[in-house]
Amino acid sequence: MSKVLILMGSESDRERMEKAVPILNEAGVEAEVQVSSAHREPDKTAELARTAEGKGFRVVICGAGLSAALPGVVAAHTKLPVIGVPLSAALGGLDALLSTVQMPPGVPVACVGIDNAKNAAHLALRILRQPA
Repeated sequence: MSKVLILMGSESDRERMEKAVPILNEAGVEAEVQVSSAHREPDKTAELARTAEGKGFRVVICGAGLSAALPGVVAAHTKLPVIGVPLSAALGGLDALLSTVQMPPGVPVACVGIDNAKNAAHLALRILRQPA
């Protein structure tokens, strides 16, 4: 069974990010949801990213608002595909959207629409080549 790790920077993001879980589960993909802040828990976040592949994860979905550092930090510590979900927290989520798509060369992060964890799940399924 394929596995997807879903990370978010704050517990307050859980309701929006968990919308990806039923889509993944319906396609036979296991989803694990965790909270880990790139700013408040940088060591934990880096460790989750570094060890994800060894734990059987094949894609990481990261939801983050404001500076949206989480997807980029995770991508810096893993070779797995990372999908960023910018979350609306300030400026209608535009700040998070711009932060998510502006990654430096060599640190790719795919990006879906603001608050759109469902599309992140659909993209993960395409990466995994699982029917939705």
